[in-house]
Amino acid sequence: MIRRRPGDDRGSVVAEFAVALPAVIVVLVVGVGVLAAGARQVRLQDAVADAARLAARGEPADRVRSAVASVAPGAATSIEPRGDLVCVTGTVGTALPFTLTATSCALAGGL
Repeated sequence: MIRRRPGDDRGSVVAEFAVALPAVIVVLVVGVGVLAAGARQVRLQDAVADAARLAARGEPADRVRSAVASVAPGAATSIEPRGDLVCVTGTVGTALPFTLTATSCALAGGL
């Protein structure tokens, strides 16, 4: 039979770990989500830049939208002329409670 002395801390590390573990998991999950959202933002920006160049060359709107949708499925795409420029904006949701938006413009009539 083992007698515990007053002030014995055996087992306290396990209890503290059990309390802290859910917080560590939440931080890791949010961190991974933010990294994934950042990578998706980069892909979206690249796709929107390609789509803007396609729109500036006079490609059909369906082709422009498919250029964005191929990289960011479910993205809403808008094509808007602004003077001598053609601008394309793509918006897509993430697993986290926010949306990503990217806009790119190209000179109309460019090759």
